[in-house]
This record gives sequence, structure tokens and C-alpha cells, in this order.
Amino acid sequence: MPKLILVRHGQSLWNLENRFTGWVDVPLTAQGEAEARRAGELLKGHSIDVAYTSGLRRAQETLRHIMEAGEINVPVIRDAALNERDYGDLAGLNKDDMRAKYGEEQVHIWRRSYDVAPPNGESLKDTRERTLPFFERAVLGDIKQGKDVLVVAHGNSNRSIVMALENLTPDEILAKELATGVPLVYDLNLDGTMNSVEILK
Repeated sequence: MPKLILVRHGQSLWNLENRFTGWVDVPLTAQGEAEARRAGELLKGHSIDVAYTSGLRRAQETLRHIMEAGEINVPVIRDAALNERDYGDLAGLNKDDMRAKYGEEQVHIWRRSYDVAPPNGESLKDTRERTLPFFERAVLGDIKQGKDVLVVAHGNSNRSIVMALENLTPDEILAKELATGVPLVYDLNLDGTMNSVEILK
């Protein structure tokens, strides 16, 4: 049965600085690079036929480190459909500063509600509507051919995929944390339905 491996990029500079990132193209930290190499070591020996990543460098750098450490040599497809949720006017701002200005509850709604977007940004629902058509067409297209696929993307674009694969409700997906640099290995059927998932640590 084909495998789908999902990895959230390693720690980025703005993850470290507690800032909303979204579509801003920030690099990995040294810790993020180490997380990516660790993911590559965990994936060494796993069958991978093709890799997908977003249009943002933190995901692309993570994939590069994974491929080097894991001795993986496969075609790479980049697409902005896999980009992180767009945080709009919040991008670049410190999360604690925003809590002080707007209140804990409002910032929590912007960060974690399913269908409420931050000002001029995307909700998780919006991100899902952007990510899933590409995932279903391209990634599941490879899965249906029996290929093993690696996707290195972001917390919310990956959450969109996890929500679909695991048939989760909005409340269930909002409660799910996806750690940086930790591979999720899904065992799938040829029609894209899930048999099992394993977290590699």
C-alpha cells in the first residue's frame, strides 16, 4: 500500500521569535535545520518516489535537509497551494503583543478558530479550500498510482490534509498539534483512504 509522509517544516526564525509568519518568507533557525536533519535520519530507508513542498523557503530548506540526511533522491514539486495560512495584517507581529492589545480570546480565535480569519488573512477553512484541491489532484494522483509521497509544508496546510485523511471535525483538527520536523507516516489505500498513521520520533 502507498505511503504518505507529512512533515511540518523545522523551527523558523519567527517561530523562535513568537511572531505570526504566514506567507512571509523567513529562514530556518539552527534548531530548525537540526529538526529537519533528524527527520531525514528517521526517514532513511523509507520508500519515497516524489516530494512536494510549498513556495516558502522554510519548507524548501527543511525538505533539502531531509533529503540530504535521509539520502533521498527524488523529483521535487513546489506549489504555493501548500503554503502556510496567510495571517494577513498579523504577519510579523509578536503574538504576546497582540494578546496585550486585543485580548487572549481574540488572538486565540484568530489563531485557532476554523472559519474566522485574521484581518486581511485566511482562516483554516480558507487554507483548506486552497490546499485540498491541489492535494487531491496532485498528491493523491501519485498515491493512486501506488507511489510513496513525501510532503513538507506548514502547520495549517498540513492540518488541512490531516483533517481530510483522518476525517476530523473542525473542533478535532483545531485541537491537534503538529510538531515541527516530526514525520507522520500514513499508510493509505490506492483510493486515498487511510489505514493507519505512525508518528516517527
